[in-house]
This record gives sequence, structure tokens and C-alpha cells, in this order.
Amino acid sequence: MAPTGVLRVGVYLGSPTSWVKDPKSGESVGIALDLGKELAKRLNVPVQVVEFDRVAQVLDSLKAGKIDFTFTNATAVRSKEMDFTAPLVRLELGYLVAGGSPLQSVSQIDMPGMRVGVSQGSSSQGVLTQLYKQAKVIPADSLAKAKYMLETKQIDAFATNKGILFEMSDTLKASQVLEGRWGLENLAIAIPKGRDAGREFVQGFAQNVEQTGYLSQVIARSGLRGIAKN
Repeated sequence: MAPTGVLRVGVYLGSPTSWVKDPKSGESVGIALDLGKELAKRLNVPVQVVEFDRVAQVLDSLKAGKIDFTFTNATAVRSKEMDFTAPLVRLELGYLVAGGSPLQSVSQIDMPGMRVGVSQGSSSQGVLTQLYKQAKVIPADSLAKAKYMLETKQIDAFATNKGILFEMSDTLKASQVLEGRWGLENLAIAIPKGRDAGREFVQGFAQNVEQTGYLSQVIARSGLRGIAKN
């Protein structure tokens, strides 16, 4: 699991599933961050938190073996290039719109002239590019850039999981996360291919944190919203 003697945990800022900063305490929290630290403790090795601007950079680094651990959407495409545990969190996918937007429903998005922002290299970009018949997908190279694009009306909506959308909405006056969803993310621990000896250990770790309630504590500490109820 940690061939360099240090567990390198990949995170990106702005998602409670990865890494956010508590606005009151300034403390860094997040599911990838906290689970990575806990796994390092159980492996009895130091942890190195490696920060990125967006999820695609985390995944590229994981595929290249430059990091050892992250927590992300376990898609069929990604599973060809990295190994996942069983999913631990089901998260709704939705849209964020700026204040004053006429959009009130996910059914209004795929319309002529509609511009929808996504994180560059994300699974949302891949899915929505195929899904839309009329709306245009516009990639943003960071969540901060996506927020700016909404504020300056370069996009009409931003699409990703609701955990991120609610975090963005908190800092974007009068914005709203639309009711409904366009899909689900099944989030799991991801490790590089070829770590056969570590794969069984990390699957056992995933089962343990779920069964003991530690995962629920981590989710609560991260402030994650948008978990699917059905």
C-alpha cells in the first residue's frame, strides 16, 4: 500500500468527499483526507497529503503510481485503470445555478443555448457530453474557476455531485442547487493497479470503517450533503 514507506493521499480542494476547510475553525477535513490518515495510522506509516486543483489530476497521479490512495467515483471506465473497494457513499449528481436564474428544474437544462460547466476531466464531463442533445458542456480547470464562470454568466449552470455544489452555493450569494438529480456517484477508496497484496487489506479497511461507524463520523465531520436516500 505504501511502497515508498509513506502513504501518499491525493486530495483536491472544494469537495467534502476529498478535502475542504471548515469556515469556522480553518481545520482541514474531508473523506479522502480523513480515511487516508486513518489508513496510514493502521499501516503504521507516515502520511503525505498531496494536493491538486481538480479530481482529474488526482486520478492521473494515482494511475501513474505517484500517489497511493484517494476516494472518488468508482466508474466502470476508471476501474480499468485503478482498483476500487466496494462503494461506501452514494451521492446525488445535480446542478448549481446563480441567483436570479430562470432555471428551476433539472428538466430545463438540456435546451438550445444552455451552457453547463463541468470540472475538466471529470466523470460528469464524460457522461453529460454523451447525454445532452442540445446543451453545451464547458469544462472548468478548477472549482474556483467554475464559481467565477457562474458569477460572470459564462455558464448557466454547473454540474457535479451535490456535495461540491452545496459547498459552492455557500459562498455564492443567492445561488441554489436545483431539486432533483441527473445521476448518482458511487464513491469508494481507489488505489493504483498492481497493489495486489494491499488490495485485500484496503478492502478489509473499508468494511471495518463502515461497520464500526467510523465512516459515519468522517462523513459528519466533512459536512457532506447530497447523499442519496434511495
